[in-house]
Amino acid sequence: MTEHHTPEARTAVVLGGSHTGMLAARALAEFVDRVVVVERDALPEGAAPRKGLPQARHAHMLWSGGAQAVAELLPGITEALHDAGAHRLPVTTDMVALSAWGWFRRWPESHHVILAGRDLLDATIRAQVLADERVELVERAEAFGLVGTDAGTGTSADARTSARTSPRTSARTSAAVTGVRIRTHDGAERTLDAGLVVDATGRGSGAPRWLSALGLPAPERREVDSGLAYASRLYLAPEQARDGFPVINVQPDPRDGGPGRAGFLLPIEDGRWIVTLSGTRGGEPSADADDFVRFAREELRHPLIGELLDSAEPLSDVSCTRSTVNRRYFYERMPAWPENFVVLGDALAAFNPVYGHGLAVAAQSALILRDVIRRQGWAVPGVARAVQRAVARPVGAAWDMAIGQDVFYPGATEHGPTLRERLVAAYVGRLMYTATGNGRIARRVTDVTSLERGAEVLLAPSVLLAALAGPLKPALSGPPLTAEEMKAAGLR
Repeated sequence: MTEHHTPEARTAVVLGGSHTGMLAARALAEFVDRVVVVERDALPEGAAPRKGLPQARHAHMLWSGGAQAVAELLPGITEALHDAGAHRLPVTTDMVALSAWGWFRRWPESHHVILAGRDLLDATIRAQVLADERVELVERAEAFGLVGTDAGTGTSADARTSARTSPRTSARTSAAVTGVRIRTHDGAERTLDAGLVVDATGRGSGAPRWLSALGLPAPERREVDSGLAYASRLYLAPEQARDGFPVINVQPDPRDGGPGRAGFLLPIEDGRWIVTLSGTRGGEPSADADDFVRFAREELRHPLIGELLDSAEPLSDVSCTRSTVNRRYFYERMPAWPENFVVLGDALAAFNPVYGHGLAVAAQSALILRDVIRRQGWAVPGVARAVQRAVARPVGAAWDMAIGQDVFYPGATEHGPTLRERLVAAYVGRLMYTATGNGRIARRVTDVTSLERGAEVLLAPSVLLAALAGPLKPALSGPPLTAEEMKAAGLR
């Protein structure tokens, strides 16, 4: 069955109804009569878990660069999140972080993060997006191919999951996507016609196969796998520490030659802490609930998180995952790109979650989608490729930060870090060391980690000179918790 609409009707289809997909739908609603969001799951009412988002059981944060993009797409969302229980924490004022080079000081606010459980974040955004009558949700359905014209012949093509074994590497005509094939939960198949299709289906995206079936060459791809495993658990914070408690972050030191073990404690809604522990090959945390606090106390570089958990009440079992590979498709480098097709979010680039940039990059990419169409027009030749090239900027920034550390763990890549990666890591290490005792450099670093500014700010002459000079203040001897915070958390 094919759905047809009047020639005047403008329809966009977004594949995936999670964070990226919902924001993409909001971005496109400005230009169309109808946005159809195709989602594999039955989405819950309110902030409840769902089968297709197992990563929701782990810690998430939305850096201010992403929060600003979400707020531009959805005015009033910041207030809605706050009303729902999310926290806004200033960076680095409310962060207690141990880096490989020592404890960071809690400098005056330069940026911020939004902290909430992933289910709450998604539900709040989803409610605002679906309140728009132009956005339609098709649940319990999955895309299995694109419909369009073949890049080699210009003839109609149905880009199903079975790709050609030898796709052509050059195109005489441009491929163009005209719709998408979906299969609903009862096995029925139909075609959704669309002037633009956005793939926001995440790590399991079928885009490489679909593009091959349209006669396009395989995209360049890179993976960096640190072997990281995650274990997370929810806790009820001590009563006096349920409001205004800082983020706690114990980072690994990749220079010590062993597995990289790290821990996050994030205050979220309803007086809870979500704690995520991680370790690379040979240092993975256990799924055993009885071992969770021991790992935090004995395996991390400082026992602070374990000590804090002694006074907290566990609310959940331990959830584990190994889906942490950094994987990027360089679609922007392809010699040809189909009209009317865009790939965003984890379908384009999936990052090791420990760095917390996936949500922000997705939001910035959705905003870019809107802005490029505003400038160039809806469904005009080349607009999809312009979007794909433009989103490579925030994707590339987060990619460089993610692999900058992961590439140094044994087995992460086949050949180890490149010379460029070694030189960049050495300079970034010097900057991080300087940031432990220089507030101006700490701000420049958070300019980049918050995704508010590009890495070029770290190459300014004044920053180079400061890095050469090193920290202006002596190293801290312990975590910079206040006496009030320690008392509230039950620490002596």
